[in-house]
Amino acid sequence: METSVSVFVFCIFIHFLPYVSAKPPHILFIVADDYGWNDVGFRNPSVLTPNIDKLARSGMILNSSYVMPVCTPSRNSFMTGQYAFKSGLQHIVILPQQATCAPLNNTFLPKKLKELGYATHAIGKWHLGFCKWECTPTYRGFDTFYGYYNGAEDYYNLSIAGGKDFRDNRTPVNATGEYSTILYARRAESILKDHDASKPMYMYLPFQSVHEPLQVPQKYSDMYSKVHTESRRTYLGMVTAMDEAIGNITKALKTKGMFNDTLIVFTADNGGWITYAGNNYPLRGGKTTVFEGGTRATAFVSGAGIQKSNYVYPGMIHAVDWMPTVLSAAGGTPDPTLDGIDQWDSLRTAGESKRTEFIYNIDDLRPEICGHAAIRMGDYKLIDGYPGAFQDWYKPDQVVSDLYEDVSLNDTRPFFDKMMLFNLKDDPNEHVDLSKKHPDIVKKLKSRLEYYHKQIVPANFPKNSASSAPTNYGGFWTPGWC
Repeated sequence: METSVSVFVFCIFIHFLPYVSAKPPHILFIVADDYGWNDVGFRNPSVLTPNIDKLARSGMILNSSYVMPVCTPSRNSFMTGQYAFKSGLQHIVILPQQATCAPLNNTFLPKKLKELGYATHAIGKWHLGFCKWECTPTYRGFDTFYGYYNGAEDYYNLSIAGGKDFRDNRTPVNATGEYSTILYARRAESILKDHDASKPMYMYLPFQSVHEPLQVPQKYSDMYSKVHTESRRTYLGMVTAMDEAIGNITKALKTKGMFNDTLIVFTADNGGWITYAGNNYPLRGGKTTVFEGGTRATAFVSGAGIQKSNYVYPGMIHAVDWMPTVLSAAGGTPDPTLDGIDQWDSLRTAGESKRTEFIYNIDDLRPEICGHAAIRMGDYKLIDGYPGAFQDWYKPDQVVSDLYEDVSLNDTRPFFDKMMLFNLKDDPNEHVDLSKKHPDIVKKLKSRLEYYHKQIVPANFPKNSASSAPTNYGGFWTPGWC
């Protein structure tokens, strides 16, 4: 009897040994900026994204992966596992002249990964504040940083709002006139080439693409000669240029022998920006709204640890979940007090999501340009007050000038007391407002929203500071003025 028990225990140990003893994966976390739901080949065959499509189909397309309506709040959630409204970052984004950054008392994901022995690198857009050095990437857990601090810049001259904005770690870098997407891919390839593959690596790759300004080498926009509007041709060229960069980085991983040991996460930071040719059809709205088109992200996971391929995963995931989920995949133990939920077991096995509700945003600072508040519980979604600008369903080739007739950016007053309720299982594109039909469900979701509202930190959105002026720092946006 004793012998048979010992054999049973040994067999169980051997069965789980490969999982227990497996080395931590390399992790590539890619963020596409202002990337539309309808702007990827695996949903829209007219969009040329062969590398993204191949990676997505080799793993799982995440069909219910959510982010915030704009850049800074999503990026803060990726890094901290905390809702933006608890960090004071819920109102629009951090502007170049604002003396603020993501709260320094929150530990960023790369710091946690460094404790696990990871080399950590950031390439591309930061947009989490830079007014003091402590706010910047190499002070928040990254070994290296190559990119820019602000939210948007010219892809060729690397400047924004009267200042140059590009860094190699702390060192200012002058533009050479080369397209920035190419610069980022080249730096990623260089890091991979020099990396000791026996040591786990975390590469955070938040592309500038496909945020405005709409710029791309002509050979990419020429691939879309059948598209009617110039802005849409350029935007789609930017998408394909980004896809090519991802393909080059994938090749570098394979050349280095790291590809099979790398977990790849891809996500947009918000929906496509309607006025700059991004498209989210058939979802409603876009960037700057709490409608699905602004918050339901194009996303996938593939590679090391993901056990299912060519699968569309239906489970809910929110931006706050990525911090604990990636940390768990790396072998760490996430903080159970975070807003984010560790979804690693659910993702690697294609199991049921551990999330049943989330907050789209809560913003009390008027005008709530990107929407006041919204919550999802199960299949139901409640929008409380103003939902944000661009509230319609926009076709891919719609002329941008036509949209301004649909928008009143400043007049949010008609929405102050309005509630909208949608059943996203039956009506994922938000055509039918059920608030009058189901007042009991409205009451339930409103009560839950009020529970979260009690936890809000007032929006930290200061006036612009003259001390930030690039003329004080040799023409560059530079930390040291707050």
